[in-house]
Amino acid sequence: MVAMAVDPLTEVVATNLSATRTIVEIVYLLAAVGFVMGLHLMRSPATARKGNLLSAAGMTLAVAMTVVLLLGNDGYEVSTWGWIAVGAGALVGALAGVVSALRVQMTDMPQLVSIFNAVGGGAAALVAFVDFFDRITPEGGGFELAFSIPVGLDILIGTVTFSGSIVAAGKLQGLVSGAPITFFGSRLLLIGSALVGFGGIVWLSMDPGIVPLVVVAAAAFVFGILMVLPIGGADMPVVVSLLNAFTGLAVAMAGFVVDNTILIVAGALVGASGSILTKLMADAMNRSIMSIMVGGYGTGDGGGAVAAPTGGGTVHVIGAEDVAIQLAYAQKVIIVPGYGLAAAQAQREAGELGSLLEKHGVTVYYAIHPVAGRMPGHMNVLLAEADVPYTQLKEMDEVNGEFDSCDVAVVIGANDVTNPAARRPGNAISGMPILDVDHAKSIVVIKRSLGHGYAGLDNELYTDPKTGMFLSDAKKGLSELLKVIGGYFE
Repeated sequence: MVAMAVDPLTEVVATNLSATRTIVEIVYLLAAVGFVMGLHLMRSPATARKGNLLSAAGMTLAVAMTVVLLLGNDGYEVSTWGWIAVGAGALVGALAGVVSALRVQMTDMPQLVSIFNAVGGGAAALVAFVDFFDRITPEGGGFELAFSIPVGLDILIGTVTFSGSIVAAGKLQGLVSGAPITFFGSRLLLIGSALVGFGGIVWLSMDPGIVPLVVVAAAAFVFGILMVLPIGGADMPVVVSLLNAFTGLAVAMAGFVVDNTILIVAGALVGASGSILTKLMADAMNRSIMSIMVGGYGTGDGGGAVAAPTGGGTVHVIGAEDVAIQLAYAQKVIIVPGYGLAAAQAQREAGELGSLLEKHGVTVYYAIHPVAGRMPGHMNVLLAEADVPYTQLKEMDEVNGEFDSCDVAVVIGANDVTNPAARRPGNAISGMPILDVDHAKSIVVIKRSLGHGYAGLDNELYTDPKTGMFLSDAKKGLSELLKVIGGYFE
C-alpha cells in the first residue's frame, strides 16, 4: 500500500486550529470565573458596581474569543461581506446599548430591563433557528435528540421571553393597562398554547422540519403574551425577574445548540440566579410563583383624587412646616422610598434630605422592601444614583427592628409595602411581609393623593393617628421641605 502524502500547509493549519481552540477554551474558563465572581459581588450594593464591571470584562473576553474561534474555523479565506455584517451588527448593538443606558431615566429602567430581556430571549431563539436551517437537508430527518431537543427548548423559552417581556415593558410604560387583563377563554388558550408548544418539541424531535419549528415558535409567542397580560402591576418586579431567568435558560439552550461552553455557563448562571431571586421576591409578597403567574391580582395604581379612604377614619393633612419641625427635633429618621419617588424622579432630593439630617446629628436609614418599585432592586439603584451611602440602605428584615425606636418615619410614595392591612386575614395582601412603619413614634407620608396601590386596597396607615399626610408630588414636596428645614438648621 502506498502511504498518502500529507499537505504540510494542511497539517500546519490543523495544528494552529487545535492550539487556537485550546486557548479559546482557557479564556472561556477565565470569563466564566469573571461571571461567577461578578455575580457574587452583586449581592451587596457596596460591591455591585465592581461586580457589574467584572462581569462586563468577562463578557468582553468571551466575545473576543468567539470571534477568534470563528476566524480559525473559517481558515484564511474569510468572507468579506460576512465579516462586514458581523462588524456592523456588533457596532449597532453596542451603540444601541450605550445610548439606551445613557439616555434612560431611572423611572424607565424597569421598561429597559424588560426590553433587554426580550432582546436576549429573541436572540437566543434566532440562534437556534439559524443553526437548524444550516443543518437541515431538503429531505429532512437525521438530527440527534441531543440537538433537536435543545433547539426546540431554545425556541420555546426564547420566544416566550420575547413576547412576554414586550408585554411587560408595555405595562410598565403605560402603553398596556397595569391592571390584570383577561378575557373569556384566556386561561384555556394559555394552557392550550403550552400543550401545543411542548407537543411541537416532541414532533420536532421525531420528525425534524420547518413546520414543527414554526408551530413551537407560534405557540410560545402566544403563551408569552397570555402569561403576562393577566398579571397586575404589583407583581411586575417578580415578572421581570422571572423573565430574566427565562432569558438565561434560553441562552443556555442556545449554548447546547451551537456547542458553545461559555453560552451554557453564562445562561445557566443567569437562569439560576434569576430563579432564586424570583422565589425570594415571591416569598416577600407571601405568594407562590404559580399564583403570580395565574394573575388577576390588584387593580392597578390608584392615583385618584384627594379623598378619605373608603374604609373610614380621619386623615390628618400637614404641610412642609409641620414636617420640618418634626424632623428638626428627631434623633432617628427612617426614609421609606417607593415607586412614587421613582415616578417623580425625586431620589436626589431624598438623598439630600438624609444628608442634611445626618450632618446635624440625626441617625438616618433608608428602608428597602424587596418588591418596592417596578423591578428587583429598583430602590437600591435609585438611591445609589443619588449617592446615598450604602451603609444607610437597610433591607426589610434588618430595618424593621429599628422602627420601634424611630422618631419619624418618612414614607415617600410607598403604598402596599407599608399597609398594616397585610397583618389581617381576608384581603389581597394578607400575610405579605411589610415595613413596620406604623411602629414609629411619628409618621409622615409624602404622596400625591390618598389613592390605593396596585393591590387595590386603601392604606390603613393613612388614618393612623400618628400619621400626617403631606399631599404633594415627591420631588416638589421634598424640595419645599428642604428649603424649610434648612432654615431650622441655620
